[in-house]
Amino acid sequence: MRLKLYLCITMMATAEPHDIRRPPTPQLWARMLALPPDTGPRRVTSNLKWLAGNKFIELKPRRGNTPIIQMRSLDEEGAPYQRASKQGRYIGIPIDFWSRGWILELGATAIALLFMLLESQGGYAHPRYIPTERREAYGVSHNTWTLGRKELERHRFLTVGRTPQGGDFDYTRLRNTYWIHEDRFLRPPGSP
Repeated sequence: MRLKLYLCITMMATAEPHDIRRPPTPQLWARMLALPPDTGPRRVTSNLKWLAGNKFIELKPRRGNTPIIQMRSLDEEGAPYQRASKQGRYIGIPIDFWSRGWILELGATAIALLFMLLESQGGYAHPRYIPTERREAYGVSHNTWTLGRKELERHRFLTVGRTPQGGDFDYTRLRNTYWIHEDRFLRPPGSP
């Protein structure tokens, strides 16, 4: 829920000063994120407070209205927020991720793994083996990786293959390779 909410905020706060002056009400957020109307607004409010408490966003109170949402720099405390596209290496997520409903269909674990694999795949034209060090740099457990992988495979975003690793004089071991099918963003959930 937090990841989906943060992604939506990031998508909405695109221009400087990277804020949302009239953000949706918790009820509207809940409806946009397909949450139940009885518990959804409370979950949205709780997660907005969590994002603010962990310095992803700042909530600026407004009398009688929902607070203004201000993006915060994740690199340097007190520094203005900058879009990733202005900071060097980044990945782009097609607008179809939102418009085709993938943000609602995929769980947060699958979304996180999707972004990791897109970043790892960036610019290559063939499936990639991801070394242990790289996987550890992402900070996800083996269980989280496996759960996200299975969901991405079920939705036909991901193909996992096998490739031998090791030199001529090394023990040859088969390793998983990963390939994200970016054209899948163009088709709505449930389609072949």
